[in-house]
Amino acid sequence: MSSASSVSTDAKPSSGSTRANPANKVEAAVDWVDGRVGIYSLAKANLRKIFPDHWSFMLGEICLYSFVIIILTGVYLTLFFKPSMAEVVYHGPYAPLDGIKMSEAYASTMNISFEIRGGLLIRQIHHWAALVFVAAMFVHMMRVFFTGAFRKPREINWVFGFLLLVLGMFDGFFGYSLPDDLLSGTGIRFMEGAVLATPLVGTYIQMFLFGGEFPGTDIVPRFFTIHVLLIPGIMLGLLVAHLILVFYHKHTQWAGPGKTEKNVVGMPLMPVYMAKAGGFFFLVFGIIAAVSAIASINPIWAYGPYRPDQVSTDAQPDWYMGFSEGLIRVMPGWEVRAWGHTLNLGVFIPLMVIFPLVLLSIAMYPFIEGWITGDKREHHILDRPRNAPVRTALGAAWIGEYLVLLIGGGNDLFATHFHLSLNSITYFVRVGFFVVPVVVFFITKRWCLGLQRRDKEKVLHGRETGIIKRLPHGEFVEVHAQLPQAELYKHIAHEQHEPLPIPAQVDENGVKRKVGRLEKTRAKLSQGYFGEGGQIPKPTAEEHREITSGHGHH
Repeated sequence: MSSASSVSTDAKPSSGSTRANPANKVEAAVDWVDGRVGIYSLAKANLRKIFPDHWSFMLGEICLYSFVIIILTGVYLTLFFKPSMAEVVYHGPYAPLDGIKMSEAYASTMNISFEIRGGLLIRQIHHWAALVFVAAMFVHMMRVFFTGAFRKPREINWVFGFLLLVLGMFDGFFGYSLPDDLLSGTGIRFMEGAVLATPLVGTYIQMFLFGGEFPGTDIVPRFFTIHVLLIPGIMLGLLVAHLILVFYHKHTQWAGPGKTEKNVVGMPLMPVYMAKAGGFFFLVFGIIAAVSAIASINPIWAYGPYRPDQVSTDAQPDWYMGFSEGLIRVMPGWEVRAWGHTLNLGVFIPLMVIFPLVLLSIAMYPFIEGWITGDKREHHILDRPRNAPVRTALGAAWIGEYLVLLIGGGNDLFATHFHLSLNSITYFVRVGFFVVPVVVFFITKRWCLGLQRRDKEKVLHGRETGIIKRLPHGEFVEVHAQLPQAELYKHIAHEQHEPLPIPAQVDENGVKRKVGRLEKTRAKLSQGYFGEGGQIPKPTAEEHREITSGHGHH
């Protein structure tokens, strides 16, 4: 007892030494926080996490940084914007609108643009950052799709990214509509017509969104709540979940020497990756700010406040909404009348059938491909797009479809700028909707197969050197040099799935067996993906040894 007491007394520092060394107080405070939050163990486990280094991985960072810029500039704009449709008379510095009646939302946006110091620049940065955010998500998802980064265990993360994209598109529409100018008001009017075309629930959706008949007095306040609170809150939660899964599953990487499904080759998060990421954030911010200072976007003063009896001839959807508007513009104006009601098929089919099916197919594609392949393994090595010809062709076909419908969404602009008939453009889009994706699919697939053949030829025969050699019997041949081991590995590292066999109609005893339609469909899809026309067999080690040993090689 006395011995323990003595040890305790000897170990206790004097009060004077504690005052003389403030570092002890800091350490004690850090220990206190760490004991309750666990910061040290969390940082120790994650700050040295390895991330691979490739330029395409920066696309996701652009999404994150532009979202941060949107939040920062949005907070600033919220301080001055008045989400009200109450009518006021404008007497601001912009003389052409002096004495014009307008909503408080429009007047406050004019005030931000012309009277708040730096307000117009912040508005421009906010709008440009929103466009960059959606564009970066599109390209980022395309990178994930074409490289197969959505495969197990990242299917859920693909769905999170898809939801972020869809929410970003709709939040952009709601934010674009807040100034209550003639351009955005025309877009809202278009949206109202599309909503009312929905059977049974269309009028209820209109009531929830608009608060009653258009234009009403509640549109801007309701859109403001959705734009500032509801959708960003959901997006923030999805973004956090998305990043957590990226950390948990570790990052994908390209095939290369030393890279396997069980390791990651790259730089640690701290200090290398964080330093690069911090610099890249300011680079993204600087470029968006420079573009915002140079290129004007959404000059609401040029259109004036919204009036139901006027329509802006410049009314066009943002590019990311062009797909949906193109569907509606080129759809024939079919209608069905029954039991005293009219169903507008010209709006219902494109908006409530085709558009949701396209979105659903994008969201579910990882599960569809996993079902076709039957592959249950984890994948952390990326595919080269050429090594998955059918998947790459499907992605290219979707891009072709999107571009065709984007032309349909801006058919009036194409007609006026290129002096074409509006009807001719509409018929072109109607035909192109069915023809262009098919043509693009087959061209892209053949292109990928050609690149696979070229890779196989390079593996077996090496690269051309340009050196001509004359053989003893007089023949002239070009000398080929074998590829370096690293490049050779890149060409042969990919896996090739075996197609599922077509189910037999009879069992081993010759008795006819019942084959389900789903089983047949899966086998046929597998044959299309990985059959004879779906991929070029990789060169085998025996083929390589035979050629490099001199047999059949010039």
